[in-house]
Amino acid sequence: MHLKRMIDLSLAAVATVILAAPILLVAALVRLTSPGPALYWSDRVGCRNKIFKMPKFRSMRVGTPAVATHLLADPKAHLTPIGSFLRKSSLDELPQLWSILAGDMSFVGPRPALFNQHDLIDLRTRFGVHELVPGLTGWAQVNGRDELPIPDKVKLDVEYLQRQSPRLDMHILWLTFVKVLGRDGVSH
Repeated sequence: MHLKRMIDLSLAAVATVILAAPILLVAALVRLTSPGPALYWSDRVGCRNKIFKMPKFRSMRVGTPAVATHLLADPKAHLTPIGSFLRKSSLDELPQLWSILAGDMSFVGPRPALFNQHDLIDLRTRFGVHELVPGLTGWAQVNGRDELPIPDKVKLDVEYLQRQSPRLDMHILWLTFVKVLGRDGVSH
C-alpha cells in the first residue's frame, strides 16, 4: 500500500471519530431547515476519469440543477437556509471523509470535477492530471478556490502533479486550515 493511501486512511479514521458529533449535528440541522435528505450524492470524476458518488451535506434545495454553482442564474436562490453557512465554513465537505476511506478521494489532490464539467475534464486529461486521485483540498484550492478560471486551476493541478510529495501535502493541508478559518476564496 502506498504511503499516501496509508496516511489518508489513518487521518480519515481519526477525523471521523473526532468529528462524529459535529457531523451528526450538521446532518440534523440540514434535515431540520429544509425538506430532503441531509446528504447530496454528486457524480464526480475520479482517478483516470472514473465516475464515483461523492457525498456532501446538502446546501442547495432539492431539485437544483446538477451543474457547477457558477453556472446557475442565481445561485443564492437555490441555497437552503443554512447552505451559505455550510459552504463558507466548508462544513458541507465533511461527508467526503467517506470518499477518502473508500479510496475514491485523498486528502490532497485536484478537486473532483462534476461529471458534466467537460472543459475541466478535457484539460486535466490532456495534461495527465486525470491520473491523480482527487482530493478534499488541493494546490488550486489554496491558491484561489472558487475564484480561479478553469485554465488557471488546471495549471495549478499540473504544478501539483509535478511537485507532489508528503511535505507539499502537509503544506497544502495547513494552508487549507488557515484559509477555511479565514473563509478565503469562497464565492457562494
